[in-house]
Amino acid sequence: MKLKTLLYILISTFLFSSMEIALKIAGGSFNPVELNFVRFLVGGIFLLPFALHNLNKKNHKLNWRDWRAFAITGFTCVVISMTLYQLAIQVTEASTVAILLSANPAFGMLIGLVFLNERLTRTNTLALLLTLIGLAIIINPFKLTNVFGITLGLLCSITFGLYGVLSRVNSNKRHFDGLTMTCFSFISGAIELAIFMAFTHVPSIAKSLSGIKGFSNIPYFAGITWSAIPLLAYISILVTGLAFGLYFIVMDEAGIPAASLIFFIKPALAPVLALFILGEPIHINTIVGIVVILIGSVITLAGERIALQMSKWVNRE
Repeated sequence: MKLKTLLYILISTFLFSSMEIALKIAGGSFNPVELNFVRFLVGGIFLLPFALHNLNKKNHKLNWRDWRAFAITGFTCVVISMTLYQLAIQVTEASTVAILLSANPAFGMLIGLVFLNERLTRTNTLALLLTLIGLAIIINPFKLTNVFGITLGLLCSITFGLYGVLSRVNSNKRHFDGLTMTCFSFISGAIELAIFMAFTHVPSIAKSLSGIKGFSNIPYFAGITWSAIPLLAYISILVTGLAFGLYFIVMDEAGIPAASLIFFIKPALAPVLALFILGEPIHINTIVGIVVILIGSVITLAGERIALQMSKWVNRE
């Protein structure tokens, strides 16, 4: 692996791992839907010059089918998944949400299996089982203290896995690189979210949504002061724009396994950052669950041989 690629992985891993913490801090000053709108709008605009450069290199002119693909992936990611994600961060621990989101590749594999008839290798099957077991250990269903927050986090991870599948399918069909697909999906999703936000200002709709905190008369740019700009810039440009951009550059240069390292390390790093920055405790079941998920990640990276040896060992037992 090239030193430059390794540097990209390290930078994006830290940014992704700090994402929930930064959003948790910002969530105290902004409406969660508003924050979601701002970060993806600015993040998409940050990626726009690079996406346009890639389109020009391929001499690809966008048509209505391309925009339809962007609208579908943007709606799935920004409007549904990331809104659930932002709400989950507000009602439960940031470290828990970070771990739940990192399980999205496992849900993506299940979605691909069910709807696209994709084949699961021994490696993927074993990694998937370990990920689900690790999640069960972390969630601890026998001692649930925040059912609503955990549910939001799981729905966010599942729908983000769906976004990954849709993005992959549309990228292959429309011949886009990952960065271009991400850029226009972010911008399309932000526009769709802006339309939804406009409807919440209609008196009859605002009244019907008044029972759901933060969903009535959603502001667009309220609370943006000079003191808040550094945090918003970090979230929008670095965490949302740069981190995703580097992720797809790594994927294009070194392949999916190398890029997947980012989400494999995130479950272990995010709780540590949350401990030092937010003071969130790391529970024993969280540590055990993280270890189980990391074992699944190592198996994914190491390949079929480890999965085959482990399956033989289990069968002997």
